[in-house]
Amino acid sequence: MELLEKVVGWLWGLPLIVTILGTGIYFTVATGFFQFLKFGHIWQQTFGKLLKRHEGEGTDGLLSPFEAVSTAIGGSVGVGNIGGVATAIAVGGPGAVFWMWIAALVGMVIKMAEVTLAVYYRSKDEVGNPYGGPTFYMEKGLGIEKHFKGWPILAFIFGAGIFSTFFITMQNYTVSEAVGNTFGIPLLAVSVAYIALVYLIISGGIPSLGKVAGRLVPFMTVFYVLAGLFIIIKDIANLPGAMAQIVTGAFTGTAAVGGFAGAAMARAIQMGMARSVYSNEAGWGTSPMIHSTARTDHPVRQGLWGAFEVFVDTIIVCTITSLVIVMTGAWTSGASGATLTLSAFEMEIGTPGRYLIAVSVFLFGLTTTTGWYAYYEILLRHLFRNNVSAKDNILKIYRWTYPVPGIIMVLLAVYGELPGATLWLFADLTSAIPTFINVLVILVLSPTFIHLVKDYRGRHLGDGDFDRNFKVFYEDDPAKRS
Repeated sequence: MELLEKVVGWLWGLPLIVTILGTGIYFTVATGFFQFLKFGHIWQQTFGKLLKRHEGEGTDGLLSPFEAVSTAIGGSVGVGNIGGVATAIAVGGPGAVFWMWIAALVGMVIKMAEVTLAVYYRSKDEVGNPYGGPTFYMEKGLGIEKHFKGWPILAFIFGAGIFSTFFITMQNYTVSEAVGNTFGIPLLAVSVAYIALVYLIISGGIPSLGKVAGRLVPFMTVFYVLAGLFIIIKDIANLPGAMAQIVTGAFTGTAAVGGFAGAAMARAIQMGMARSVYSNEAGWGTSPMIHSTARTDHPVRQGLWGAFEVFVDTIIVCTITSLVIVMTGAWTSGASGATLTLSAFEMEIGTPGRYLIAVSVFLFGLTTTTGWYAYYEILLRHLFRNNVSAKDNILKIYRWTYPVPGIIMVLLAVYGELPGATLWLFADLTSAIPTFINVLVILVLSPTFIHLVKDYRGRHLGDGDFDRNFKVFYEDDPAKRS
């Protein structure tokens, strides 16, 4: 545990925090504070399009823009919002919430950049379906355009970091913990039922994921937010005090109180940043893979959905969780993870509150697990892109083995008595390495992103000049293909 804590502390220490914040600030300035000054446009092009979902669609793609973002939000709005945020507060104090917000505000433009680049550099497979993501823009942006021969090494390390979450996954464990403890069901029984549903959803591949997510994600998000808002409004008198604790704790740390052991400012920053990335995945390089399959007429238009995704995930859903935990004082109980969130809701609306959160955890976990299925599949498709037969066989094996590691984590927790806090340390470990590589790569490719933003502003916002001959997709430019 001590060694693991030191490694995670180093990975999520000053280098990675500076990299994420620095890249986010650079993109913010370089795009003219796009996520702030054009927030109305982002909202109009995303939330405002929910009833007009086919506007701005292109002709190529597996999913509609809405299905893509629903799958991505399903992959990010998950147990990290309930169990992860609670753990951040339990370990780093209320001040961790402030740094979670900061990471999310710059994370909006980081996610916008990685989604935009993933869509721009995507490739079509042998049947004409587009796929993209960090390994694709490493190959084309770094390898072909910048002649960097070491791109396969970066792609391998990135892919290995992402695939490590295939074995160290939090969703099944958190769902089993929340549902099992709430309803008095053995954790293993919940886990088995959970993986049966996962098999059912992924059986139809990525198009099936998009359809399920498009129906389930809006419902589960609204369901959870309304429950949290009810508690916040009910205890509105506690809101100013909770906000004061969050802001002061961000810069001074939090003293020991109740079952809370105390945390320094550095711990608050580390936990807030780590949980923000784990929750909204900005910079992680994951959701750009599913966004790359969307039917869109411009890469930046899909990038807007990426910014919207971070806003919904952290600024809305994670904030709801955080305020309920801090306002109720449950964070001083010594509990952590989903158990802490369950306790906070139960304190305010009784047993129904605990049941409500248990159901939310189940839905959030299910959409996260099935959403991540797509990420691994796209990595495998890129790895075996030159051998169609091997690719098809690998994907068949992968589909049948995908849910297995989740139940192994439950077995470790139940029979190996591995505590939840340790599992979350493993989660931090697996998110840090690919995030570091991906953020550095999009920083190197920033001229392409900034040019695409300029083109989008001129082409679709009437804001500045643009080159009408510029091809907004890499594969549509014969000069680049050659």
